Amino acid sequence: MNAEPFFAMAEQVFAHLRGDERLFLSLRSEQSDFVRFNRNRVRQAGALQTQELALTLIEGARQVQASCNLSGDPETDRALILAMLGQLRDRIAHVPDDPYLNISDAPSRSHTELPARLPSVREAVTTLTGLGEGLDLVGIYAAGKIADGLASSLGHRHWHQSTSFNLDWSAYLDSDKAVKDSYSGFDWQPGELDSRLSAQRERLAVMARPVHRIEPGPYRAFLAPAALEELMDLLAWGGFGLRDHRTRQSPLTQLASGERQLHPAVTLLEDNNRGLAPGFIDEGFVKADQVPLITNGRFDTCLADARSAKEYGAEVNAGAEWPESLAMAAGELPSDRVLSTLDTGLYIGNLWYGNWSDRNACRVTGMTRFGTFWVEQGELVAPLAVMRFDDSLYRLLGEQLEQLTRERDLRLSAETYDGRSTASSLLPGILVSSIDLAL
Repeated sequence: MNAEPFFAMAEQVFAHLRGDERLFLSLRSEQSDFVRFNRNRVRQAGALQTQELALTLIEGARQVQASCNLSGDPETDRALILAMLGQLRDRIAHVPDDPYLNISDAPSRSHTELPARLPSVREAVTTLTGLGEGLDLVGIYAAGKIADGLASSLGHRHWHQSTSFNLDWSAYLDSDKAVKDSYSGFDWQPGELDSRLSAQRERLAVMARPVHRIEPGPYRAFLAPAALEELMDLLAWGGFGLRDHRTRQSPLTQLASGERQLHPAVTLLEDNNRGLAPGFIDEGFVKADQVPLITNGRFDTCLADARSAKEYGAEVNAGAEWPESLAMAAGELPSDRVLSTLDTGLYIGNLWYGNWSDRNACRVTGMTRFGTFWVEQGELVAPLAVMRFDDSLYRLLGEQLEQLTRERDLRLSAETYDGRSTASSLLPGILVSSIDLAL
């Protein structure tokens, strides 16, 4: 479904409202191709086309919600929506007032279609398998269009459409020895994919050497953007939400109170201008272009969704109280000088199984896994045995942080649990003087 048919259908539904009823319609539409690879060959391929519509009926201070999957046939879908509206109308008389109901009464409009240059699925598969010849490549390619629409009887008309690809894969040596990478975005460049596969081949050659084992303790380390992403995902878990801060359940409570601070080079923001996520929310509010979360190492602004904003008297600036389009400011370290600047220590390509070990102290734990190497005199020497780390983000992003890379990696979420995710992050790599390995 495109914008105009959606808005036309919404107008027809709104004509059936009674009295002071208000209705919000939120559409999520997806057309995606999926290809699963094993041993650099296609093992499964398929295409998906879905349209899910959510209805929110409001009367006074009461609201009820429902959702349905649309067929694509206008007459069938309109009949289904009107039947659901009748069911919601029957229910709303039996629900209590919602003290945190918060909708935008101001009509607003927007229309965004992000440009993209994607190959056909056949072309993408042919390119990947050709460039990956000889590799035991295992992964998933997903690509296609995602659209979000919002229409309300109050006059909201918003449409956001993006087309993107996401290739998430590992190249295996044997058993659990592998090097992981991902390539995603809006502009498919075979040269970039070739460069990433060439780097994997070089690291697989190092991976074939005897495993290097080290004792637990502090080690100088470089964390690639993929490893930093794991830490940012943990930080998003309660780190920036207004409700988490007001109830003092946030791991960044000490940062927000001024008791702690991070390295001045650390600046994080919710960059709604860049992300795949739409710039509006289901309640009709329009997101700010950017929300500064941490500025020069100091806590700046919380993310407040509509309900938290109503509860705590704040302005709505997010559809969810975790980053959906996170960006970290770049540093000055060129990526081609990472190993020479590290000199001796750990190159950590990925972190896994992250969790809080002491949430109040912003202390995290997890495992190294694919693509972690021992480095000596600026050269990859040997693969590192799997280790557990346990350290505070106040240290890793604070006094232990030395440099951030000049180049940043755009990382689109590969999650597909409830449709392809529109979350993304733009992250550098970080060089730290020490990370604590627990075992």
